[in-house]
Amino acid sequence: MAAAVPGYSPGFKKPPATLRLKRKRARRSEPDARQPCGAAPRARSAPARRNPFSSLDNAPRRPARRQQGEPAPPERGHASAAPFWQFFESAGEDQGARGAGLSEGTDVLVLPEDLHLPVPAADVPTSLRHEFPADWSIKTRLLFMSSRPFTWAEHLKAQEEAQGFARHCRAVEMELPQSVQEPKLSTELRCAFQQSLVYWLHPSLPWLQLFPRIGADRKVAGKACPWAQDEALQQALMSDWSVSFTSLYNLLKAKLCPYFYVCTYQFTVLFRAAGLAGSDVITAMISPTTRGLREAMRNEGIEFSLPFVEESRSKKQKNSEGNLETEVAEHPEVGRSPEDGEEAVPSDDDDDGFSWLEEMGVQDKVKKPDAISIKLRKEKHEVQVDHRPESLTVVKGANTFTLLNFLINCKSLVAVAGPQAGLPPTLLSPVAFRGGTMQTLKARSMNAKARVRLAYEDIFSLEIVGPVLPHSLHLLTVLLRSAQRGAFSAVLYTHEPTAVFNTNLGNASTAFKKEAVSEDLLKCGLHSKTLDQLSQVPTLGKCSIRFLEMKDYACAWKP
Repeated sequence: MAAAVPGYSPGFKKPPATLRLKRKRARRSEPDARQPCGAAPRARSAPARRNPFSSLDNAPRRPARRQQGEPAPPERGHASAAPFWQFFESAGEDQGARGAGLSEGTDVLVLPEDLHLPVPAADVPTSLRHEFPADWSIKTRLLFMSSRPFTWAEHLKAQEEAQGFARHCRAVEMELPQSVQEPKLSTELRCAFQQSLVYWLHPSLPWLQLFPRIGADRKVAGKACPWAQDEALQQALMSDWSVSFTSLYNLLKAKLCPYFYVCTYQFTVLFRAAGLAGSDVITAMISPTTRGLREAMRNEGIEFSLPFVEESRSKKQKNSEGNLETEVAEHPEVGRSPEDGEEAVPSDDDDDGFSWLEEMGVQDKVKKPDAISIKLRKEKHEVQVDHRPESLTVVKGANTFTLLNFLINCKSLVAVAGPQAGLPPTLLSPVAFRGGTMQTLKARSMNAKARVRLAYEDIFSLEIVGPVLPHSLHLLTVLLRSAQRGAFSAVLYTHEPTAVFNTNLGNASTAFKKEAVSEDLLKCGLHSKTLDQLSQVPTLGKCSIRFLEMKDYACAWKP
């Protein structure tokens, strides 16, 4: 029997030795040989394994090596040197780790790295102006950003809030200097800010969000709606709504209300007083519309126009006439009859169009299309634009009063089923009216860290949430021009169905006197500068202002 050797076991190996063997087999390396301290580490002989969970999107990318002779990347420029709307481009954003020096309560705004690159000239206005064009769309949210803080808009005193409401009700114009030295200590500025946030609403149901109404079923679902199954309550709500709607129209006709909106669950109507948007008569714009709604308006004797359909029709007619003239010039015999040379005109009579079936004796075997199908065929251009911005319908003059009665008596104005069943449309106005409730937009100021390349810069922001009407947007920019010393940027979020209200109707007459009309509208409750802006002819078309930047008291915008 052999003598026992200390540390030796013939039947099994110790755990350290077993782990060492497994490690060697897995790596397929040579026997373990410890290197002396300070020696260079040995390179791996086997290639690195590929991560089975990686993809092209999340795989780490190695930075490209700069070749000899290639210039070094330019130094980081200041964030204000680039147009503001570049900050919100989604492409090229780097979601890297945040700096260790930031506090936990500080918001970080990640910006693209190429802030020094200019925006393409096609997307940027070629010239700066003192005022931006009138925007008749309703904004749902505004985000103002500046290098100066917005502390003057926080924690208004009770007296300042009361003065702002009183100035709004009495239509007192604010008078601010070009630059306010101490905005936080300026009572005039804070009262004017409160005044610019006021709007009027009907109906007023605090537990429901009454704007926007199009596509709002999810937000309304699950809320208490006691009128959904109560017809008597529905009739009471509609009766009260009809009184408020009529009151607004009477104020509009008397030029004591400049405009107002009627927001239903299917479409939105904008009523504008005579003298606004270059029109000398009252106008009503409806968008989006359907063939059924337009047919019901025709049956009520309401005369209206479809600007985009008529424009498309006239363009096609001009193109066809031009092609026909070209073809006739090349081939004179085209389009002429061999007998008298007169151009053959197709008949629009539906009965004559199927007379050839009787001549062949198969009129009973072939099914004729009904009158509705024939009518839809003729109106295919109008039907194709249903539920689209091109379905914009315009009513002018005395027909707007007929439209008022039509909307009051229209049963499809209110949803019959769904979360919005029995809920009257929302009325939005810049001035008080019968049954209207005073509401204010929600304002909140924030401080954020904007990441520009490898550094962080302080950016102060002011957020406005709610149905921002055109007059409020203009008043807020006038305030910020003075408070932020003519340097700020803004992102505007538009309620898309209302963007088409910026269409130029082309109804400016030669006898239209802007001065006389402006004098009549001075009592409508709007600021004189706001009234001048809204009196201009719309130039944005189907678009609306998305980005706004002011620098040195000059505006630049991007639709």
